[in-house]
Amino acid sequence: MDPLVERYLSHLRAERNASPHTLTNYRRDIDRFGRFLLPRAGAAEPPWKAADRSLIRQYLAELNRASLSRASVARAVSALRSFYRFMVREGALAANPFLGVTGPRREKTLPRFLDVPTARRLMEAAAGDDLLTLRDRAILETLYSTGMRVGELVSLNVGDMDLLGEVLRVRGKGNKDRLAPIGREAVRALAAYFRVRGAAAGRRAPAFVNRDGGRLTALSVRAVVGKYVRKAAIEGKVSPHSLRHSFATHLLDAGADLRAVQELLGHSSLSTTQVYTHVTAERMKRVYEKAHPRA
Repeated sequence: MDPLVERYLSHLRAERNASPHTLTNYRRDIDRFGRFLLPRAGAAEPPWKAADRSLIRQYLAELNRASLSRASVARAVSALRSFYRFMVREGALAANPFLGVTGPRREKTLPRFLDVPTARRLMEAAAGDDLLTLRDRAILETLYSTGMRVGELVSLNVGDMDLLGEVLRVRGKGNKDRLAPIGREAVRALAAYFRVRGAAAGRRAPAFVNRDGGRLTALSVRAVVGKYVRKAAIEGKVSPHSLRHSFATHLLDAGADLRAVQELLGHSSLSTTQVYTHVTAERMKRVYEKAHPRA
């Protein structure tokens, strides 16, 4: 392992609170560029010094030939720009060759979301009074009721939940806490789950646990959602993030203020939330074209 890379990843983990997913992707992007540089580095020590604008252009062309998505190429450029900035700051390099290098524009894709009847059908697919089914219903209802990210859901502790006040304390990106209101159906599902789970769940215990009592992982939650998507016979790819998209879209459809939705989602920038206005605009256009006699 290159000590520079390890120091950089430790910096991301400790100082920027990067998620494991981000660290894995950045390591992959840096390793890939390192493999590209090695046969071209000559006597450069460390080999990262060999990078210049010409080699960077060659590398981006190689990524394009590999049919990577524009989002993947953009992330690779961002990861390498940040890595080189770190090396300059640490005194390992004199200048950052990625300064001013921009990745491709990301494709603007509208997020996948469920309509209200389909979302209801998904919730109701988790029907049963055994512990695991009650847990799964609580997971589905909480994701849809709060719009939280799957990583935020699995990090919830019992003490983060105020079911009487109908609010959860959510730790979002950058360790920023926010309060997330929860609806009656989610409160009912959570209360049923904890009633059967018992009082052994202390305030610091994970809110959602596996069969062995350990904290659920994001992968496990995706499997839970997939299970009930199949059971409800919902077509297409539906993930926990689809429930986050559905939450935001349904709020805006019902007239919610965009800035309020931004706060509920934990977005730092309003521009991130604005993608949902495109969703609602497209839906309104389809309704208009279907319903207006002279559309």
